[in-house]
Amino acid sequence: MTSTVVQYILLRSDLLKDLGWSIGALVAQACHASSAVLHIFKDDEYTVQYMNDLDNMHKVVLEIPNEESLRKIAEKLKENSIDYKLWIEQPENIPTCLALKPYPKEEVKKFVSKFKLFKTTLA
Repeated sequence: MTSTVVQYILLRSDLLKDLGWSIGALVAQACHASSAVLHIFKDDEYTVQYMNDLDNMHKVVLEIPNEESLRKIAEKLKENSIDYKLWIEQPENIPTCLALKPYPKEEVKKFVSKFKLFKTTLA
């Protein structure tokens, strides 16, 4: 049995709730991080597998509460040799989002399972 290859994206919810960023700006951050990590690891076997089936890509966007939590998960991923891209929005120099390269779900879900799906209510 092969596990589903999935890309996890962790997006800061405080940017929307506390700092007044628009939903469009947050979506852009997730797109930047996802595009960057796919490019950086374009030759990785899981990335190649993921990109060879474009119509069936699995992405999961999770909510992370703030910059401190984002930096903590980045450190934990680094310690466990999990590849990712921490997106830092310029010129503000604000870490906004982290995207893991595609991995089999079973290999990385333990690192992200405490985070909930990102959701917001539209007015």
